[in-house]
Amino acid sequence: MVRVMALLLTVLTGFSGLVYEVTWQKYLATLLGSDSEATSAVLGIFLGGLAAGYATFGRVTARIGARAAAAGVVPRWLVLYGGIEATIGVWALLFPILFRAVTALSVAIPHAAGGAGFALDVALTALLIGPPTLLMGGTIPVLTQALARGLEDATRVHAWVYAFNTAGAFAGALAAGFVLIPRLGLEGVVVAMGAVNLLAGASFAVLGRSADRWQQPLRTPSAPPALPREFAALSGVALLAGFSMMTIQTVLNRIGALSLGTSQYTFSMLVAVFVLCIAIGSMAVSALPRIPPGVVVASQWLLVALLALLYPQLENAPYWAHALRATFHNQPTAFGPYHAAVFFRLLAVLAIPVGLSGALLPLLFHQLRREQADLGAVAGRLYGWNTLGSLFGALLGGYLLLFRLDLHHVFRIALGGLALMAALLTARLLPRARIAALLLAAATIAGLFALPAWRPERLAAGAFRSSSPTPYSFKGPATFYDAWNRQRHFEFYDDDPVTTATVIGSGDSNSAGLAIATNGKVDGQIPGDDPTTVLLAILPLLFADKAESALVIGLGTGSTAAALARQPEMARVSVAEISPAVVRAAPLFDAVNGGASKNPKIDVVLGDAYRTLRRSPKNFDVIVSEPSNPWVSGVEMLFSREFLQVAKEHLAPGGVLAQWTHLYEMDDDAVALVLRTYASVFDRVAVWFGLGGDLILLGFDDAGGRIDLRRAETRLEAPWMKELLQSIGIEDTAGLLAHELLPEGVLAATHLEGDLHTLLHPLLGTRAARAFFSGGIAQLPPTHSGAAARIGADHSLLRQLALRSGGRLPDAARRSAVTEICRYRPVSCATWLAAWRVQDPESLALASVTAKMATNPVLRDALAPNLQAILAQLLGARPLVGTVSLEAARLATQTYARYYTHAEPLLSSTLIDVWEHCNDGGQGGCLEGLTRMRQELGSVR
Repeated sequence: MVRVMALLLTVLTGFSGLVYEVTWQKYLATLLGSDSEATSAVLGIFLGGLAAGYATFGRVTARIGARAAAAGVVPRWLVLYGGIEATIGVWALLFPILFRAVTALSVAIPHAAGGAGFALDVALTALLIGPPTLLMGGTIPVLTQALARGLEDATRVHAWVYAFNTAGAFAGALAAGFVLIPRLGLEGVVVAMGAVNLLAGASFAVLGRSADRWQQPLRTPSAPPALPREFAALSGVALLAGFSMMTIQTVLNRIGALSLGTSQYTFSMLVAVFVLCIAIGSMAVSALPRIPPGVVVASQWLLVALLALLYPQLENAPYWAHALRATFHNQPTAFGPYHAAVFFRLLAVLAIPVGLSGALLPLLFHQLRREQADLGAVAGRLYGWNTLGSLFGALLGGYLLLFRLDLHHVFRIALGGLALMAALLTARLLPRARIAALLLAAATIAGLFALPAWRPERLAAGAFRSSSPTPYSFKGPATFYDAWNRQRHFEFYDDDPVTTATVIGSGDSNSAGLAIATNGKVDGQIPGDDPTTVLLAILPLLFADKAESALVIGLGTGSTAAALARQPEMARVSVAEISPAVVRAAPLFDAVNGGASKNPKIDVVLGDAYRTLRRSPKNFDVIVSEPSNPWVSGVEMLFSREFLQVAKEHLAPGGVLAQWTHLYEMDDDAVALVLRTYASVFDRVAVWFGLGGDLILLGFDDAGGRIDLRRAETRLEAPWMKELLQSIGIEDTAGLLAHELLPEGVLAATHLEGDLHTLLHPLLGTRAARAFFSGGIAQLPPTHSGAAARIGADHSLLRQLALRSGGRLPDAARRSAVTEICRYRPVSCATWLAAWRVQDPESLALASVTAKMATNPVLRDALAPNLQAILAQLLGARPLVGTVSLEAARLATQTYARYYTHAEPLLSSTLIDVWEHCNDGGQGGCLEGLTRMRQELGSVR
């Protein structure tokens, strides 16, 4: 019973250990950043602490065992382990305080973002997570020693400990990413896991007293246990296995991102599958009645063979992921079933090879056990070497090698490491097969060079963006990829430690269309995204007090940086880019972005944007943040309140921050979270649009100011500015101002209620990932009533422009504005056309514009006579006569809310008039609606 309870508690400690790893990674990204160096540093410290812990507690158990054997007593192993777990729990409870202290110390010590400054922060990180990870290394050696009743059952017990602890880690991997962090936040998770460790520690201490009744005193050995002859060779086996499997896990994580998208759910599922398979492999060892050396050797050669057979299929993983995704509907209710299906597909592919890897350490332990008093020491040393190998795999295979090699090269190197491991194992356990093993290893490694490289057009196809079935979704990889890439050609492919970057051409020539994709997801294309990327530069250049220095977050196609650099007064445009591969791809866009990579004004800095900006001694007149989508793992940091605060602190007086976000593949809650967080930092916010689904949030440094339209008009007259506008199809000032959605002050007056997205409680990544799965189009929060509507009408730049002409735009300006709005926003287009028809029904320009739009199927609904009639009524076209049905009043209300624009506002007085004329035969619906409208709309305009 004691062993059963102890093993169940081991599941709990494994659960907390993996949750700590995930949570600390997110915690420490706020100190180190989220780039490859920071990720590798945190993982290195975690694995290094575990390796040191295994070795340390291996020696501790040996010493305690020797002293107990000499005294003829039973060591209280479970009490010792209870103390270890309790200490981890206390450290976890103190972690939020320690983290704040370390962060304050880091800020107090002046240093830059890179070099020695980064090394200092890594050292501070080691102080934070080094001690608890070292203590976590006590699990295997102490519990193996505590629960084994003798050499006869030592292997079985050891395999149980490893399996149960790893099974807990499997549950922790899923719970951390899917449930705990989104619900509790980082601080809440750490404190909760601290309580778990304290509970586990107390329980182990209680069990320790019960264990005294069945444990026998250790016999005094005739001499101190010596290392088995096989230990040096088998520790090398453990080292190579740790290196190779960690490297393979890194590569598979990247392939998972290329196949499923780089969300936190992808990472959680892959880690969970790996640790579950390891647990299954270890549990299988505990079920073996006997373990001959041949079984150990055969298992690892089978591992090599299975992974070699898997290699040529991995480039097709994006296709199989797409085929699976296409079988699910874009409904929120399908989110769980879809991810469950992905999990079980991954498990089916990886269960045997990763399970064989998980069986290796218990099998090696079986070969090395010699004395009952030395079981913990053997386990500690063995796992220390294996974890040290994992550390090398994380740093070398998951980081350094990817600076020079692509994913398929790294996978081959890992396979070669496994072949060497299997040969070394064979030579040690089956000496007669030594020569054959060496020849087989040599042949395997030589054969790796003959394997074909993974084809970029397959591996980086980005098929996860297509969630609906296509005519070729289920016809096999070859047919699918031929159709998918029919209009595309890959000009560039490069893997780096952060991302897989590709440059994709479309059309008949390379310059007809170029796109930069990261991890299979297109993050910018020329000319397709120019209306957004160029406006991201133009708007802050127009509205900032001055524009002599700028920072761009995310290089992309280089269009934004190139546009900023065209400002004659601009002295320096700094670009923070996290991916070396994206920087290497930059020259390919020079022909279409004006030579950004060679522009002497543009300076690209490699590194995490948050850390780079936080450590920068400079302030900037303009900051433009255009990261990838917030569902991409790590990107959510750039939408956090802390990042926005740092950005605001680095704005020069009168400066402007332009932040990209989007409505497509988002839902209303996620968009509201972005806007709410942005407004919590900036008192003055305006929302503009680029392409139809792209939003540009403008945050102004000065809290009490107001946009100077006349100054902006003067700047628009500059020849270089006119050229920029013409390059994206905008004809004049009215066409540009038509892109304003929420004038400055509207968002503040909306008073959005709800939580904020912060680094310590990251909500956006989870919500955005779910919205991406659903694939819908979000709506902005309603701003058609009360103070928001009044401020919008007053602050609308297009209305201010119209007021100079007696309240109506001249035909040429109106044509430009309507053309621009109808280009991207069909809903707003309907309102503008109705307003034009009400104000000037005989306009020849209106007739011309309407005739052209009638041929566009996208605008068919906007031109519908019934809709135009309702909008005309809401614009005050004619007084209401007679009664209105309840259904008509409700339709008018829905139309008012959906089609309201601040530049051409619908009249709330008219809507209230509709409800005042509502007649439902005394049923009460009309009276209720009238009361509600009066309350909602506030004062009548």
